[in-house]
Amino acid sequence: MKTAKSGTLGEGDYEATRRYRKRTESFIAQHDVGKIARQAAPKSKAEARELQQAEVAGRSRAKTKPK
Repeated sequence: MKTAKSGTLGEGDYEATRRYRKRTESFIAQHDVGKIARQAAPKSKAEARELQQAEVAGRSRAKTKPK
């Protein structure tokens, strides 16, 4: 995929990488990432089991299988 502005191809879009890195670093600096992770954790064993089953199902369709 060639971009009109920069002439770079697909994953070689270094400007997009710089923008992503800048936004990510900004988010990490401005937020308590540990707190956000704890809030996102499963609230019960049943929810944890459901999330695990969803992950297994999603990975089963992947081109490369996890070890």
